[in-house]
Amino acid sequence: MDIRFYNTLTNRDESFEPLEPNKVTMYSCGPTVYDFVHVGNFKSFLFSDLLRRFLECSGYDVHHVMNITDVGHMTDDDVADATGEDKMAVAARKLKEAKKSGQLPDDVIADPEDPYQVAQYFTQAFIDDASALGMKVAQDYPNNMPHATQHVDGMIALIETLIAKDHAYVADDGVVYFSVESFSDYGKLSGNTLDHLIEGSGGRIASEHQAVKRHPADFFLWKPDEAHIMKWDSPWGAGYPGWHIECSAMAMKVLDQERIDIHTGGEDNIFPHHECEIAQSCCATGHSQFAQYWIHPRFLMVDGEKMSKSKGNFYTARDVLEGRVTGREVHPSVLRFELIKTHYRTQTNFTQKGIQDSANVVRKFTEFGQGISEAADNQAAEVGNDHPVVQDFLSALADDMNISAALAVMHAWMSKPVEDAKEALGVFQKLDSVLGIANLDAAEEDGDEGDVAAMCKQIDEARASKDYATADRLRDELVAGGYEVRSSAEGSVAQKKLA
Repeated sequence: MDIRFYNTLTNRDESFEPLEPNKVTMYSCGPTVYDFVHVGNFKSFLFSDLLRRFLECSGYDVHHVMNITDVGHMTDDDVADATGEDKMAVAARKLKEAKKSGQLPDDVIADPEDPYQVAQYFTQAFIDDASALGMKVAQDYPNNMPHATQHVDGMIALIETLIAKDHAYVADDGVVYFSVESFSDYGKLSGNTLDHLIEGSGGRIASEHQAVKRHPADFFLWKPDEAHIMKWDSPWGAGYPGWHIECSAMAMKVLDQERIDIHTGGEDNIFPHHECEIAQSCCATGHSQFAQYWIHPRFLMVDGEKMSKSKGNFYTARDVLEGRVTGREVHPSVLRFELIKTHYRTQTNFTQKGIQDSANVVRKFTEFGQGISEAADNQAAEVGNDHPVVQDFLSALADDMNISAALAVMHAWMSKPVEDAKEALGVFQKLDSVLGIANLDAAEEDGDEGDVAAMCKQIDEARASKDYATADRLRDELVAGGYEVRSSAEGSVAQKKLA
């Protein structure tokens, strides 16, 4: 099977050939843990999970790493030499104010001025949300999810290598900068040439420290700052690393490779973050490439607009899951499907109708799986990737992760009569090993299954005796309790709403 991905670095579809046969090294830029993670970030994170699952189902051994940024990510991160304030400092200040006003319980974060406690709190929140949404890398935390603060020694060593090779220098103000002129391919990923950057087009050149730089686009690798909220000793004074050097150091250390196969991240990472990663990584190692394939999902819109706190359409994943967006709790499988169901290079529009549509698909898929599992006595036949349905499903995804075509294969298969339940269960498990949306234990999660079944029986008995008022009252009670009630050949059936 020819797998093809759109490579941002070359701006074209390319056949996928890993550096080592049957093995894939993949790095994904993860969250900066200064707040709860929003659905736009999760769109990117879940794409990386879908990509990993597809490659694993296709027979590859995938080593997937996603970092946790807990220092050095500045607020003005749309320029290479990011300025502003460390996002961890912003979080600590906000939480301190919240605690002072009584909005932050003591048992949440004991000392909100301690950035490590702040980072740990929001890291755990992310891991909880990501695990609920089925992200495999998060379910294995802390393995393969390195914290930047735990790899500062590696960053310092990488900076020392860059200085020794004349790709970095210590400026008069003590800051260590990467010299963009020392890397001829700088700008290849994003299309930002040095001439373009000198002009300051789009506000991409920071004004701070311009007088001490060799080139206006040079970006900092280490900044001495005794007053910074988090700092470490270094050959250049106590301070902290730049955001870009963090990912290069963590990727090479945890993946144990100077070159990797795939690097993912949201399209906002293309410049400056990934552009700078390529430059410093290639210059440190001497390789012409850092990652062979750069894959970037597009932004998530909300009701047709860019997500913004000022517009009131800024939603975290737990806002959605806990019902603060739709007015009803949303099952994690539904949110997961909503965020992966469109092509990653398409700008997705997040809406309440979309959530409901996704709930219907997840319900249908789950019920189909429950039905064939029961018919097969939960005994799945061994199904290989050469099975026609699995083959068509994976072939669709092999075309630059064409999820729409893959879902069309799934829906067409589900619409046909099941001839062999055990074979069908094997196919179902293959498909869901990639999608990760089935909720086969839904009945067990309902908790009051016996009471609900009894009420459904009472509804049928009331209707049989033409006591429609009682039947309607019982049905309304179930609906108010969060159940969907419908008629079937066996009588009334009630199931927990997924959204």
